[in-house]
Amino acid sequence: MAEGSVSEAEVETAFKKFAIHGDTKATGKEMNGKNFVKLCKDCRVIDGKNVTATDVDIVFTKVKAKTARVITFEQFSQALSELAPKRFKGKGQEETLQQLYGLIAGKEPSNAGVTKVAKAAAVDRLTDTTKFTGAHKERFDETGKGKGKAGREEIPDASGYVGAYKGKGTYEDKVKEA
Repeated sequence: MAEGSVSEAEVETAFKKFAIHGDTKATGKEMNGKNFVKLCKDCRVIDGKNVTATDVDIVFTKVKAKTARVITFEQFSQALSELAPKRFKGKGQEETLQQLYGLIAGKEPSNAGVTKVAKAAAVDRLTDTTKFTGAHKERFDETGKGKGKAGREEIPDASGYVGAYKGKGTYEDKVKEA
């Protein structure tokens, strides 16, 4: 191979990574249309001028089997060979395919727009039990640990004078014996 060329094995590993992206049941041998478009966007095959998302969808439909919803790596290579001359105009077929392989090789799916963990300062301020007031303050002990049911409900205390002596050899027992 010429210098600067990319092997098909590198492109195939990128194909497998994109094929399993977002699908827990995927094996990596077949890629659906959504992931093919994602691969083309993330690897900058879609440039907005020469190659658009519509072009990619049309090529995907052209190379897949009539009733199938997925493409294999061989069909993927065929799709790339159809997209390469559109992406890099005015160059030879082999040269454009190598440039396209260069864009795809070694890439992984990006997770743009994924929700990040909230800022620690804001969460800390809201969950700091020392700053709680009123009824909420009573639900936690001094260390900030929750009291559980005792902090939520008013549990009656049966340890008063009457409760302590009821049925313990008091006047009621004397009356019953007589």
